[in-house]
Amino acid sequence: MNDKTVIDNPARLLTPQEAAQFLAVSPRTLWGMAQRGELPIVRIGRLTRYAVDDLRTYIARQRQQARDWD
Repeated sequence: MNDKTVIDNPARLLTPQEAAQFLAVSPRTLWGMAQRGELPIVRIGRLTRYAVDDLRTYIARQRQQARDWD
């Protein structure tokens, strides 16, 4: 995955492997997050994709939750 492409096109859809790499988690962890409803998915036929904007929103929510621990 080319990080510049992701930055230049926040609406881009990522494969599960790319999305896992973006979040620095394993594909299995990513799948679990999606199954629990923590992370939205985009279905295109049988394919699962993840929107970069959704991944960034997830990261922002996690930052907020971490601040709430203080």
